[in-house]
Amino acid sequence: MPAITVDDLTVLPRLKAPGLGDQPRPVRQVTSAPQGYEGEGFPVRRAFAGIDLRDLDPFIMMDQMGEVEYAPGEPKGTPWHPHRGFETVTYIIDGVFDHQDSHGGGGTITNGDTQWMTAGSGLLHIEAPPEWLVQAGGLFHGVQLWVNLPRTDKLNDPRYQDIRSGEVALLASEDAGTLVRVIAGGVAGYAGPGSTYTPMTLVHATLEPGARLDLPWQVEHNALVYVLNGSGSVGATEPSPVRTGQTAVLGAGDYLTIAADARQESRSPRLDVIVVGGQPIREPIAWAGPFVMNTKAEVLAAYEDFQKGRFGLPIGG
Repeated sequence: MPAITVDDLTVLPRLKAPGLGDQPRPVRQVTSAPQGYEGEGFPVRRAFAGIDLRDLDPFIMMDQMGEVEYAPGEPKGTPWHPHRGFETVTYIIDGVFDHQDSHGGGGTITNGDTQWMTAGSGLLHIEAPPEWLVQAGGLFHGVQLWVNLPRTDKLNDPRYQDIRSGEVALLASEDAGTLVRVIAGGVAGYAGPGSTYTPMTLVHATLEPGARLDLPWQVEHNALVYVLNGSGSVGATEPSPVRTGQTAVLGAGDYLTIAADARQESRSPRLDVIVVGGQPIREPIAWAGPFVMNTKAEVLAAYEDFQKGRFGLPIGG
């Protein structure tokens, strides 16, 4: 898993053990992601399927894209399509993805890079592997998270953030058995580079076999742990077993605990998780396809604006 790594975790800042009086977050639910296909046919796991939107707030959905080894000619992406009212966060772990949008944003991301697109008032965008990768084939693995925007920010001008792997904050667990990558938000005073409208934290953690991670977490944020690969448990006092493709929904508390099983499969020698949480917006949601608004009328208006070309034109169109 080439997302940015560190050979010697002991050189990184260490997270401290929970303090006296700190409360662990209990596990409220564990779900298994169904598998399907998106865009032009790339495989995905719907990480948050089966979880109530009230428990996800401020998030809408998250897909694990791949992990898949493409043969030459097989790599796929998405065609041009519209969005309004939220943000898409695409984190590439393995492989290469190109992005373009009708507002001028764009770039190529690979191996630990993130593209953070605020659709806001509306745009068109496309995500696809570069032509050389289509011809050669190769490994592809990533995550796309949809982050809702508050009513006051839904019609803000679109923007694009290109976050390189070398910019993320890197921490180690107290036992130096876990690498914690902070992509957005903050952990124990260390901030990730992602700029967010909705207060939130996004972390990718890699646990060595037998390692334990006590991760401080904003008290006012919710918390979800999704297993990219490997097996282990979530929770301190009553641990719940988790494995590849499962999400743990946690309750309130000051920190969350993740532990890796001492024995891992050879194809997944470590436990990799995405940990995400944010401050709930607590506003009505009207969600239809690529539009996430507050009312049905606003969704219909988004469709009308898209059909009348008000989101701009595809690059080269």
